[in-house]
Amino acid sequence: MQQVEGFTMSLLIKAAKSGRDRVEVTPESAGWQHVGFAVKRLSTGVSFQLLETARETCVVLLSGVVSIRAGEHHWPEVGGRNGPFDERAPHAVYIPPRLKAEISALGDAEIALCSAPAQGTLPARLIKPDDIQRSVRGVGANTRYITDILPASAVAESLLVVEVRTPQGHSSSYPPHKHDTDALPHESVLEETYYHRIHPAQGFVFQRVYTDDRGLDESMAVEDGDVVLVPRGYHPVVVPYGYESYYLNVMAGPVREWCFKNDPAHEWLLMQEPAKQNAAVS
Repeated sequence: MQQVEGFTMSLLIKAAKSGRDRVEVTPESAGWQHVGFAVKRLSTGVSFQLLETARETCVVLLSGVVSIRAGEHHWPEVGGRNGPFDERAPHAVYIPPRLKAEISALGDAEIALCSAPAQGTLPARLIKPDDIQRSVRGVGANTRYITDILPASAVAESLLVVEVRTPQGHSSSYPPHKHDTDALPHESVLEETYYHRIHPAQGFVFQRVYTDDRGLDESMAVEDGDVVLVPRGYHPVVVPYGYESYYLNVMAGPVREWCFKNDPAHEWLLMQEPAKQNAAVS
């Protein structure tokens, strides 16, 4: 639990079971300043408009195919995955603030809207699967599969966006790490959301968010479609046997740099892995 304006709120945001809006997080609802996140489910022929006056948006196509118009840009068929557990990387679209966009579903579709503050210095662009770097991190039961949609090496003002798939029985975002202290180049301040999907969907995963002094220490059983807020602290994920985990991470903060600190109590685990894996924690 965390304190927000005098009351206690859970870090676990439960997904809606039906309707267009599966889940939504705003800076106001989260009690922070940077990250916004929403997931919308669209049926064939349904469209909606998007206009952020002071925020950039990364639209991630989780499943289905859509048409997107953003100012003078028109991308008629974006997407194509059956779902986040497809072996393919997603399509995504970067939309700067003050640019009106319309997204129309050409079939049933699920899209994620990742947003953060921006001045509007960059143009809209399509991010194709071939533009996205994919990698494997960890060894043994700490292995996970990374899809960098909008990493620090890609152009954006604030947003960092990445997908992570974790096999059954594995841990992820592990050893535990945090990015909540302004201590560059060793650590940066980044708020973060985890949008969880589970396969098969009746499963669950566990996530813990905790600080060194345990002033924040919340352990959660997370179901398909739920979002976990990470305002500060370490935030590992563990996947039970029989179920596969997917999560979409959105990070943003005062500086667009991802610099983290491992929990000293568990950093010894990195000594068990090859040196090239030691910096990999997502």
